[in-house]
Amino acid sequence: MMLAAQQALARSKAGDAQVQAWVCLADESAVAQSGTGGLAGAGFGVKDVIDVAGLPTRSGSAAESAEPARRDATCVAQLRAAGAMPIGKTVTAEYAYVTPGPTRNPRNPAHTPGGSSSGSAAAVAAGMVDMALGTQTGGSMIRPAAFCGVVGFKPTFGRVHRQGMHVLCDSLDTIGWFTRDVEQSQQVASVLLPGSAAPRPDRAPRVALVTASAIGDLSDAARTALNDCAAVLREQGAHITAPEVDGDLQTLLHIHSQTMLAELARGLLPVALGAQGSLLSPALRAAVDRGLAIPYAEYVALQHRRVQLAREWQARFGDVDFIITPSAPSEAPEGVRSTGSSLFNRIWSLLGWPALHLPTGCADNGLPVGVQWVARTDEDQALLGWARQLHCVIRGAFLSAPERIRD
Repeated sequence: MMLAAQQALARSKAGDAQVQAWVCLADESAVAQSGTGGLAGAGFGVKDVIDVAGLPTRSGSAAESAEPARRDATCVAQLRAAGAMPIGKTVTAEYAYVTPGPTRNPRNPAHTPGGSSSGSAAAVAAGMVDMALGTQTGGSMIRPAAFCGVVGFKPTFGRVHRQGMHVLCDSLDTIGWFTRDVEQSQQVASVLLPGSAAPRPDRAPRVALVTASAIGDLSDAARTALNDCAAVLREQGAHITAPEVDGDLQTLLHIHSQTMLAELARGLLPVALGAQGSLLSPALRAAVDRGLAIPYAEYVALQHRRVQLAREWQARFGDVDFIITPSAPSEAPEGVRSTGSSLFNRIWSLLGWPALHLPTGCADNGLPVGVQWVARTDEDQALLGWARQLHCVIRGAFLSAPERIRD
């Protein structure tokens, strides 16, 4: 009998011509051995900014070496120790920034899968693998999860070890994962965020609704998804509040933008100044130039303000179990030259809070929509626990309401 990893490899080889989720796939012999542990035999994809022994890490750029990595990244080694097998490297935008790779959205190839973790999200959405690793600096996990209609989880910053990852933005880059459902996400969390899961409270949740309307508009389908999620939670007894946060949002976005540019520029400086610098895209070279133009004193001042706001927000949401907020401004935009907007993800990446995309249904055009759930620092397991308890109820309510969102 074929192992699940072998089946995943076979599906990926057979079904990737249109989706183009994979940069390279492992040899069959590499996934033929049966691992032991809670994920025994499972196959998973790895975003091509994370090392897998025996496969190259190109970061979506010809500027990187095609030599195979000598060892696994820590997160890959942890999953391998739990019995799972990496079956290949998934497409990323160039250096996990904005220039997309060739991946298409499995739900409609004429639309973007999002990014930068495009290949990982698409591989799960297409049914090639049940789980895949990605990374997020701004919205690179939550946005493609939303566009492709899968569960995407970005844990608390710094809790998943980044050894073996090509880190560019040192205070933002976070390793996360895509799965087909919340239970699978919890299984991955049990490996990469070891420790007992938080007990489920014997009460209805306390929820904050953050529409973030001050920073962007929503499509009809995205607005309906958010409002209907709130309505179903109320029906389940949730106490929902709508705290006033609009005054901080633009400041948080500005800090995120400048922090990302300053750190990305310094992280890419050896490449930009080296012999391979000409192989960088014009968009990435321009970002490096903008980042290098940010004075160090300004960067430091922004980090002090960031710490202050993080403390204020931690206190402001102290009596909330989780936040519901948009995952993306709309369903996946048409075209594949852009990965779409990460506007509604960046503040949570800056704060370093765990964020989860939950698919809920589809818009009239058949493209997925859903909602982003966020919790405070180190409440990852509790967030996943609430989601496992409530996601099926929310999704079921949407499925029974075809006049609102069809799936």
